[in-house]
Amino acid sequence: MTELGQAPETAYPVRDLSTRIGETIRKWPRVWVEGQLAEVRTRGTWTYVTLRDTDTDMSLSVAGPGAMLDRAEVERGSRVVALLQPEWRPNNGSLQFRLHAIQPVGVGELLLRLEKLRALLAAEGLFAPERKRPIPVLPNLVGLICGRNSDAMHDVITNATKRWPHVAFEVAEVAVQGASAVEQVTDALRRFEAVPRIDVIVITRGGGAFEDLLPFSDEGLLRAVAACRTPVVSAIGHEQDRPLLDDVADLRASTPTDAARRIVPDMEAELSGIDRLRRRAEQRVTRTIEREAHVVARLRDAVSRAHPSHVISSLLDGVASTRADARRSVALHIERKAAGLTTVRARLAALSPQATLDRGFAVVRGSDGTVITDPAQLVAGTLDIRVAHGAFRATPILEAHHG
Repeated sequence: MTELGQAPETAYPVRDLSTRIGETIRKWPRVWVEGQLAEVRTRGTWTYVTLRDTDTDMSLSVAGPGAMLDRAEVERGSRVVALLQPEWRPNNGSLQFRLHAIQPVGVGELLLRLEKLRALLAAEGLFAPERKRPIPVLPNLVGLICGRNSDAMHDVITNATKRWPHVAFEVAEVAVQGASAVEQVTDALRRFEAVPRIDVIVITRGGGAFEDLLPFSDEGLLRAVAACRTPVVSAIGHEQDRPLLDDVADLRASTPTDAARRIVPDMEAELSGIDRLRRRAEQRVTRTIEREAHVVARLRDAVSRAHPSHVISSLLDGVASTRADARRSVALHIERKAAGLTTVRARLAALSPQATLDRGFAVVRGSDGTVITDPAQLVAGTLDIRVAHGAFRATPILEAHHG
């Protein structure tokens, strides 16, 4: 069997193949490339950088005079356009790109691109209010996409559980800025979308510079959000230069804390509301009975003065019957309302933290007060463990991890 018309006995020496590749690559033209400076290393007067794609985890190795980067006033994390010439290194068979020019991508140009994308998505109806999915009144499981061990994550979880202790979270800790952010956030979104038990998805981070928020205006991510059947909440926490995710998501929260307030009700407020409704219903029923009794008494007096006794008796019987029907109707209404309130109270009691503890569960917190949901969170120190009838402390046994 031969490859490219070549028999094994006529195989190229490595040097010949490497030379041929180099000759081909030297014919390639220079090309302008846009990306993000992910790594910058300096050796003498030369600087070696990794130019990473802004949307996917792909990169190029680039080398050029260090003074060129200084003049362009770019640094690690900058979004740039660079004029590159491919170079083949025959000694180790590697491809590198020689830097001939570089300049930062200006904020004005990025804003212009975002406005064009905004107009395109708006024309397709991705911002239309009628396509927004309603947020469930009482979600049982929330999918939370956030930075690793971020303040935004703690804000959402802490404030939501204070409002409704029964709510549970499935957390995806991902990169929320930089070249890999779009891919990781999109992957987490699709994983959560495939879990039927997740009632709502929250994408959050605690604000940041304009360039840091660019992943949340990526067209691919925005279209993935628009395609979700599960409602999506945007909680990026930035008022100026709002990312386009705010417009595509089903609900925009101004901050992570605001997201917690918008996705779950306040249990204390709901219980107070139920009590107010019950008192109002009782007062309305009482007033109705008193008003009807007053009308019946006036009719009784009027009829007794205007008609013979047998007519009066007949009319009074009719009034009494009507009054009895009214009382039965009111009593039935009160009974139904009372049954409804009893059911709601029973459900709230079943969902309370104490009921969960009574079933044998426990709440484990680290020394800093954080609820432990993953063995990876364990560190040296003591654990506070709360059970149904009290609390105690324990020391975790940490197993050494071998790579």
